[in-house]
Order: sequence, then C-alpha cells, then structure tokens
Amino acid sequence: MFKYLKNDLPASIVVFFVALPLCLGIALASGAPLFSGLIAGIVGGIVVGAISGSQIGVSGPAAGLAVIVLAAIASLGFENFLVAVVIGGAIQILLGVLKAGIIGYYFPSSVIKGMLAGIGIIIFLKQIPHAFGYDSDYEGDLDFFQLDGGNTFSALGDMFSYISPGAVVVSVVSLGILLLWELVLVKKSNFFKIVPGPLVAVVFGVLFYLLIDPSSNFKIAQDHLVTVPVPDNASDFIGQFSFPNFAAITNLQVWITGVTIAIVASLETLLCVEATDKLDPEKRVTPTNRELFAQGTGNIVSGLIGGIPVTQVIVRSSANIQSGAKTKLSAIVHGFFLLSSVILIPTLLNKIPLAVLAAILLVVGYKLAKPALFRQMWRLGKSQFLPFIVTVLGVVFTDLLMGIGLGLAVGITVILIKNYQNSHFLHIEKKDDGSHLVKMTLAEEVSFLNKGAILKELNELPKDTLLELDVTKTIRLNYDILEILDDFAYRAKDKNIDIKLISDKGVVHNPKSFTAFFMEKRGSAA
Repeated sequence: MFKYLKNDLPASIVVFFVALPLCLGIALASGAPLFSGLIAGIVGGIVVGAISGSQIGVSGPAAGLAVIVLAAIASLGFENFLVAVVIGGAIQILLGVLKAGIIGYYFPSSVIKGMLAGIGIIIFLKQIPHAFGYDSDYEGDLDFFQLDGGNTFSALGDMFSYISPGAVVVSVVSLGILLLWELVLVKKSNFFKIVPGPLVAVVFGVLFYLLIDPSSNFKIAQDHLVTVPVPDNASDFIGQFSFPNFAAITNLQVWITGVTIAIVASLETLLCVEATDKLDPEKRVTPTNRELFAQGTGNIVSGLIGGIPVTQVIVRSSANIQSGAKTKLSAIVHGFFLLSSVILIPTLLNKIPLAVLAAILLVVGYKLAKPALFRQMWRLGKSQFLPFIVTVLGVVFTDLLMGIGLGLAVGITVILIKNYQNSHFLHIEKKDDGSHLVKMTLAEEVSFLNKGAILKELNELPKDTLLELDVTKTIRLNYDILEILDDFAYRAKDKNIDIKLISDKGVVHNPKSFTAFFMEKRGSAA
C-alpha cells in the first residue's frame, strides 16, 4: 500500500482541503452540529477507507442525504437520530452479506457518465459565487433549489451585489497557481509532483488573509473563511462528541429513518462506485458487496460517536483521482489529516479563505464536465446521448437521485424501442403475377416486447401473399408471440396467404399450430 506514497500523499492533501469545507457545509445543511460532519469525514476516510475494496474512492458525509437527515433530526432529536444511523449501518452490512451490491451494475454507462457531467456542472456553478466572496449557499449543496428560496442561477445573479475584491484576487491567483502547476511545472521537475499545487494555493490564501491591511477594501471578511469548531481544552474537545440514545430503539420512526438511510446511502454509494471505477485510469473494479459492508461499518462507527451518515462521494473521489492517487492510502491519510487538524490546528484552518477552496473545486468541476465528453457522447448516437443528456439536466435541475432516475427511464425506453425495431427482418418482393413474396426472419430471442411490431407487420400483409417465416436462428420465442402466430395462421386463409415455416428441422407449409410446433422443437432440442 505504501508503494505509491509519492502519489497518494499529495493527493490526500488535496482531498483534505476539498473535504474540510464539505464536511462542515453538509453538517450545516443537515441541521446537525458542525463537528458531526467532521466526525463523518474522519470515519469515512479512516474506517471505510481501510475496509473498502475501492482503491480511489473517498467516503464522507453526502449532500444527497442532507434533506433526510434534516427532517429526521427535527422530528427525533439528534441523539435518537444517531440510533437510526447505527441501524442504517447494520442494514447495509446485511445488504453486503446478501450480495445486493450487484444492483450497481444495472445502471447504463451513459447514465453514469451523465451523472458525473451533471455533478461537474453543479460544482462549477455552485463555486462561482464563493469565488467572488458571496457565500449564501452552503458548501456541499448539490440541489438546484436552495434552502433560502433561491436557486443555482439566482445565486449567480445575486453575487454581483456582494463581490469581495479580496476574494476575487485570491480566486484568480489560486486558479493561476493550480493551472501553472498542472500544465507547466509538474512537467519540469519531480519536486512539483510531490508538492501539490492546491497546498501552495491554500498557503497563498492564508498569507493573503494574514498580511492584508484590515482597513483595505481587499480585506477578506470573517464569514468568508473556513469555520472549524475550536475547543478551549481537551475536555471541551471530548464534549463535542455525542452518543446515541439507545432507549429510542423501540421507536418505529427511528427504524423507518434507519431503513431510509440504508437504502439511499447504499444507492448513492453504488452509483459513485460505478462512476469512480470509470474515472480510474487503471480501470480497476471495486467489489460492491464489500463496499456495502465497509459503508455499513462506517455508519455504525459514525453513529456511535456522534457523526452523520457517510457514503462514497463523487466530489472527493474525483478530486482524489485527478490528483494522481493510486491506492486507498490517500483516502485513509486524508482522514488522519482531518482528525489531526481539528485537534492541533483548528485556529489555523479558520484562516483559509473559501475562495481558495472554490478555485480547487472549479478545476475539479471542469474536468468532470469537459466539453469533449459531450462531443464524445453525441458521436455515439441517440441511444447513448439521450440518456446521458437527460441525466445531466436532471442532476443539475433537480437532485442526484432524481437525475439518475430520469436518465435510467430514458435509457430503458430507448432499449424498448430498439427491441421493438429489431425483433425481425422483413423483405417484400412482388411477383409477375401480382402476388407478393414476404420473407420474415425472426431474431434469436423474441419476447412479448416485440408483440406490437410483429403483429403490425402481419396485419399489413396484402392478399395473395406467400409468407416465408424463417425461425432457423430463433432460440427463444415468447408464448405471446406464438399466440399471435396461431391467430394469424387461422386468419390467413381469408386473405389467401400461404405460410412457409423454415426452421432447423426443415420446412412446414401452413402449420396449423405454431405453439405445438415450437413445443415439439423445444422438446427435441432438450
């Protein structure tokens, strides 16, 4: 695991700086203590990272669960809610044992790519106001509609009334550092590969905040800085931990919340696993059942010590991949960085401008939603592009799970249409005597989904037709189709239609019963 330390250590620093404000922001949006978000980030890094089979995935508190957590804390109270988190984790472990992780493989590639692109667009749009010094929207929010009644686009308009010159300078210089580091300096020397550009950008941001004259227009306001809880002493630090009230375990609402957390967290995790595996340059495959076990263990630990639920999260995972991480060591070390920093240097962390972190996330967002990806999906054709673009729009304008659901629905519809079209091949010839020769070749597998297409073709056959029905390659023929063929054979006499059935058993003229024929064929094949 330490073989790629030179790759994993710089990546873990980048993920640490990305994760820090997200942990705090998601806790804030969830109505939970800020420290509970940090606990979830630490557990997601150390506990889940150690158990997980994913080499590049990073876990922590997820924005997709914020609404569920907010409602649950309001109705149950925080200590009772923690019992639900523990229950949710136990259910996830059970799902892993039952091998439910296979669900993740049933999402089309076009939908997963649409999810990544949609999240990339959201990250980019959501970070622009932070880059200008306008922080009405909390870090980690991925929903189009905000808690204050605004939306992603209205925030972009509102920010022009609250521009902070200091934040703009920090954002622009930080972006310059990041781009210079990645495009130029890393190619010049190994030193620039070991020292990550985001760390240099953060150092610049802290120095800018400390050195700028407080009376200057470029002074960065206190509310535009990272806000980590600062304990006065060791007992004060320990006092930030909360513990579940297990007396509430008989409360039905606690169990309902636990089941909800387990289902939503598991689904988000499996989607993110599929997405991160696609981003992995080495194309490794994460064992999904083990991932559910790891996430369940993480949620049990997080709930026991006062943390909000964890899932694998695409923002931190993509930042990890883009920073060159090779193994799970990066995720684990980022968890230790979170733990040690909140113990040793919380005051220093509170001097990091959000504009620096916005610059880092702007780069992450752009890489997830590169224009080249949209061009690639367009060239693949409608069957790939339609589910992709619907997923992108759904994720951007609703939320993650709704966007995935819309994309999946379109993907299934496209499959059904293709299935409808590809059930058979039809060729019509007209003879000299005015009669018609129609050659219909059925596919290898014909299901009830093809019923409409075949019935339409048969009903439109003209009078005085010879129908050559070729089932030589047909392996499975659904009973619904056999009924259609039997009914057609009965009606064919009225239109003077002769049927010539061609199969691997030979040729049959005007069969009385297709059902009997195929039952006999299946029996002989067996």
